[in-house]
Amino acid sequence: MQEYIDFFQQNMILSLVWIALFSALFINIVKSLTATYKLITVSEIIRLINRENGVVLDVRSKDEFKKGHIIDAINLSPSEIKSGNFGSIEHQKSIPIIVVCKTGQIAQESASVLAKLGFKRVHLLKNGLLSWNEANIPLVRDKG
Repeated sequence: MQEYIDFFQQNMILSLVWIALFSALFINIVKSLTATYKLITVSEIIRLINRENGVVLDVRSKDEFKKGHIIDAINLSPSEIKSGNFGSIEHQKSIPIIVVCKTGQIAQESASVLAKLGFKRVHLLKNGLLSWNEANIPLVRDKG
């Protein structure tokens, strides 16, 4: 035991970095296990859209949405979702809802809010539209 204590004392910075990394990994695992939404891949989104009439909610800004979005996606801001303004999907709480943003980080909170407000099948695109672009699937661009 004394050897461990000596190691930690002699390598304080290295020890703190390892503790921080382990803590971050542990927190990430706990968050993913307790999430109210399911993290999915691009192929799973395509399956949900084609076979189960899944709806894509894009939570990016209107300008970013116009530059390119998934076909038939609905653009809602995170503030609209928090306020309960869901537009056309308000009464469709049992259909698959796929929440996307640029990287997947901003959409996490919106996905959690949707699940807490009674949407039963909320999904989040892993790594956001970056993974969509990496799969070389085109985006629809608004004209104008």
